[in-house]
Amino acid sequence: MNRKILLDEKDIPRQWYNLNADLPNPPLPPLGPDGNPIRPEMLAPVFPMNLIEQEVSTQRWIDIPEEILDILYRWRPAPLRRAVYLERFLDTPAKIYYKDESISPAGSHKPNTAVPQAWYNKQFGIERLTTETGAGQWGSALAFACRLIGLECKVFMVRISFDQKPFRKLMMQVWGGNCVASPSTETKAGRDILEKYPDTAGSLGVAISEAIEQAVTDPTGKTRYSLGSVLNHVMLHQTIIGLEAKAQLKSIGEGLPDIIIGCAGGGSNFAGLSFPFTADKINGANIEIIPVEPTACPTLTRAPYAYDHGDTACMTPLLAMYSLGHDFMPPPIHAGGLRYHGIAPMVSQCVVEGLHTPRAIDQIECYEAALTWAKTEGFICAPETSHAIAATIQEAKKAKEEGKEKTILFNYSGHGLMDLSGYDAFMSGKLTPYSLPDEMLEKTEACLKAYPQPQVRKTGKW
Repeated sequence: MNRKILLDEKDIPRQWYNLNADLPNPPLPPLGPDGNPIRPEMLAPVFPMNLIEQEVSTQRWIDIPEEILDILYRWRPAPLRRAVYLERFLDTPAKIYYKDESISPAGSHKPNTAVPQAWYNKQFGIERLTTETGAGQWGSALAFACRLIGLECKVFMVRISFDQKPFRKLMMQVWGGNCVASPSTETKAGRDILEKYPDTAGSLGVAISEAIEQAVTDPTGKTRYSLGSVLNHVMLHQTIIGLEAKAQLKSIGEGLPDIIIGCAGGGSNFAGLSFPFTADKINGANIEIIPVEPTACPTLTRAPYAYDHGDTACMTPLLAMYSLGHDFMPPPIHAGGLRYHGIAPMVSQCVVEGLHTPRAIDQIECYEAALTWAKTEGFICAPETSHAIAATIQEAKKAKEEGKEKTILFNYSGHGLMDLSGYDAFMSGKLTPYSLPDEMLEKTEACLKAYPQPQVRKTGKW
């Protein structure tokens, strides 16, 4: 039995996979303030044109530059591991594999796109990047990438995570990043929110607004904004996860998994693992693909499919996605990377099509799963990752009840060594079950009613 399945460096994927080439109905286009589809050049103040080209591309395979691969070799190819100790504990006939993205320098999957984004910006002549971060994993990853590639990095970190996770801020500072709590007084968007909600815990939507504002108001034109999830080019860069996993499973004679699982906030780690396998499902493979989110922020499971802004100050175009509303202020759950109000348009379209079947799990069950993981596999997972582990345990128990041998693959998106305050809150009894109240969804409807309603396009095949 192989507990660690490794790829040689020469076998690292040399191209990213673009699901937009194969979706039966691609995501609807972003809309501008006039309700018309935006043109690529309209994004130029925010992103460099070389990344905008990837954002709008329908090319199936996009080459990974050698200079980017040279940086990725620091931790890639990442191991595929078999969770044999969890299998034994659960006494399940299921085989459980997981892609270990916790071994990157920043401790998560996020550098898979931080490095390419920093590199493409540098090639375009950009000198500074601004961004937001929730739990701090994305901010850490971008600070790491900017340090290696030679860019300045400014990170607006959601206030609740800024307070809960001081060591994430220190990680960014070690790599030369400038991290401030959001909302801040440094931007109009931040000041407006603080005037309205002086005690707010913040949100990713607010932090995005602040980061975009600082980028587009730089008079030198040398600053651009970088996003760690949601957008097409981010999903593209993350597919190296699933492409490696495919090669690793093949190397030990495994066929396609029966079940693919990943936690879902903005969608990047989930998409990175699942999109290469989604292509197989489109072509007839029988695979259940499950994005898992918190019951406290149930974007895919309870929110409407709508056109909405990606940020609170409405600086982004309108995106066709499942959304709780751009003014959604999430509860201060410890899975900070899963508190975003929307989710990637590509993931949203997969859910509309029926290719992905989302699931929401309460934070108590997730922390229980995290402790089970720690006492069996031995590793301490990120609170976000615990959602994928909880769903994996559910599916492994189901396989036992049904007496079926199944192959489960999930994405171990990051370690939790910087998130121990959440474990402390759980183990000391300070956390309680929490499901988003219905009245919050009524606010969602009010927030979205002024925008165009996206056409629901699906084949009905899945």
